[in-house]
Formats: sequence, structure tokens, C-alpha cells
Amino acid sequence: MQRGLMLYIILSGIFISCLITSNLIFLKFFTIKIQFLNTTFTQSVGLLAYPITFLITDIISEIYGQKKANYLVISGIISSIIVLFIIYIAEILPADAKSTVDDSIFSLVFGQFGIAMAASLFTYLICQLIDIQIFHYWKQKTQGKHLWFRNNFSTIFSQLIDTFLILFLLMLFTGFPSNYSQLFQLFINGFLFKIIVALIDTPFIYLCVFYLRNKYQLKLDEELN
Repeated sequence: MQRGLMLYIILSGIFISCLITSNLIFLKFFTIKIQFLNTTFTQSVGLLAYPITFLITDIISEIYGQKKANYLVISGIISSIIVLFIIYIAEILPADAKSTVDDSIFSLVFGQFGIAMAASLFTYLICQLIDIQIFHYWKQKTQGKHLWFRNNFSTIFSQLIDTFLILFLLMLFTGFPSNYSQLFQLFINGFLFKIIVALIDTPFIYLCVFYLRNKYQLKLDEELN
């Protein structure tokens, strides 16, 4: 029980750090030229940490159950709100004349952070709960079998909603993307990236679940209480 609780806390720490990091760096976008496809890939750097959160919720859903996964999502939202509040206070405090970062630079980096994070938290809460719900629906239907199916299906479906909602809300409140053509391009790029990551992380979730089931002597459809 103690080892199981320690592991849950460690996974929760990784989850929350990735969630907050993805929101902190979300407003920076990068472009990569893919030569063999003759196309460019443009997306937010927040995507680098974001998919890890869905991998962890799937692992916790499989081993600890739906309630623990929901608790994790709620704790991540609360942590992000606390960070948002601290950054808000930091922004309204005037910078000292000797400060390396003045008010204009701080505002440039974090000025739209509140809007971006509020939109991100709104879509994240919806999509993570959808992801967990779909995951456990198919877990019950398959009697604990076909982990690859519920892992990928739940993540891909929830990320389809998440990718569109976050870009649409950013366009609505911040003006970026600046038009629907750019919105559509970013949506396609982001969604394809998330599908690829979901497929890549399938072996990792199998390794983690296999190890944890053996470690805690869990049956195929059994969860750690």
C-alpha cells in the first residue's frame, strides 16, 4: 500500500509538472520543414509536454481506477490555478529599476498567459474527463483486454476536441491564429502530432502496466485499491 501510494504521488508530480510547463510555454510556436513531405509543421512548444499528461492518466486509470484518475486531473487544475494567481500578482507588482526583467518584458512573456491558460484549463478539464470516461467505458466492455485500443481511441478522440477548442478560444480571445486558414493548418498539424505521439506511447504504457501488474500481483481487470 505504501509503495502504491508513493508511486501514485510520483506520477502525480510528473503529471502536474508537465501540465503547468505546457501552459507556461504554450505561446511560443515553432516551425519545422519536412523535406520528404514537402511541407512545414507549425505548432506550439506546449505540445512537447502535453501528451505525457494523457499517458500518465491512462496508466493511473488502468492501475488505480477512474476515481484516482479524476482526482489527478482535478489536482492538476487546482495547481495550475495557483500558478496563474501567483503570475497575476507578479505581473501587477512594479519592477524595480535594477531588475533584470522589467515590466514590459515580463508583460510581453506573461501578458497573454492568463487568457491562454484559462482557455487551456477549460479545454483540458473537458478533454481529460472525456479521455478517462472513454478509457473506462472500453475497459469494461473489453473486460480489461485490448489496452492498446482504449489507450489510443480515448486519447485520439479527446485530443481531437482539445486541439480544436484551444485554438478556437485563442483565436477568439487573443487574435491568434489570425484567420480560419491558419486555424485549420494549426489544427491539422497539432492533431496529427498528437496521433503520432499516442501511437508511439503505446509500447510504453504496455511496459508500465505489465510491470505494475506483476509488482502488485493484479489480475487483468483488477485495480489497486
